[in-house]
Amino acid sequence: MSKNLFNLATNFLFMVFIGLITSTEWIIILVIVIILFGGKKIPELMRSLGKGVSEFKKGKDGIEDDLNIDNKDNNDHKDNNPAG
Repeated sequence: MSKNLFNLATNFLFMVFIGLITSTEWIIILVIVIILFGGKKIPELMRSLGKGVSEFKKGKDGIEDDLNIDNKDNNDHKDNNPAG
């Protein structure tokens, strides 16, 4: 079942990025989400989504910092050991 849900989500994202979903379809999707989750659950879902996005950004920034430090270390070693 999770594979089917994953395929459904990827197909949905594909349609969103291509622009196949119009404003009317967004309204229908929003109504379906409200019906499925209820008005009280939606703020919790959005809060969780926001936390997930911020954690992703922190992880991405950490990896970029590590790569920059490694790159700087490699450049320092090259400057200290000239090829002769």
